[in-house]
Amino acid sequence: AVGYASLTANTTGTGNTALGMRALVANTTGGSNISIGKDSLYAQTTGSSNVAVGVSALQNNTTASNNTAVGQQALFANTTGTDNTAVGMGALDANTTTSYNTAVGKNALGATVAEGNTAVGRESLSANSSGADNTAVGKGSLQSNTTAANNCAFGKNALFQNTEGASNVAIGANALDANTTADNNTAVGFDALTANTTGSENTASGTYALATNTTGASN
Repeated sequence: AVGYASLTANTTGTGNTALGMRALVANTTGGSNISIGKDSLYAQTTGSSNVAVGVSALQNNTTASNNTAVGQQALFANTTGTDNTAVGMGALDANTTTSYNTAVGKNALGATVAEGNTAVGRESLSANSSGADNTAVGKGSLQSNTTAANNCAFGKNALFQNTEGASNVAIGANALDANTTADNNTAVGFDALTANTTGSENTASGTYALATNTTGASN
């Protein structure tokens, strides 16, 4: 332990590494934790096998285990959620008790309290609150998503404006980027279904495929 008050409350916890002011300050019996940065794993007591690198990373974690947070305030609010991975400033910073999320990129999954989401790219799934089992890869992909579940977005701004539309697949930059509440659409290609807002059950494959469709369904 290196740093003011780092690991100061430790009683029987073993295999811990704490570098930085108040790193792992409250840890008592938790073991095999790595805490690097001021106030990283600050509230940790009995959780084990957590990795926190960055100022205030996993700061509020108490009893949860197997989390990895790299970046300032990554997984900041997490208390009992397990098996989460957050890499990037503010990634998964609002998550509290949910598990099995992966966020890579600044503010990726920054608002989520849902499980089983994967976000790779700056601001990807950043507004997501309770939507579960979404996958977003690319800057701004599924950025506006709040409660929708089971969406897949690959490419810059894919499904960008989607809020409540579920079970959509968008592959390609700007694919389904205007979609808001429509469900069960598949768009593959640059600007595929780019204007679609509420039309459901459409399939578009190729650059600009169904690019002007807005509310039409079952195409």
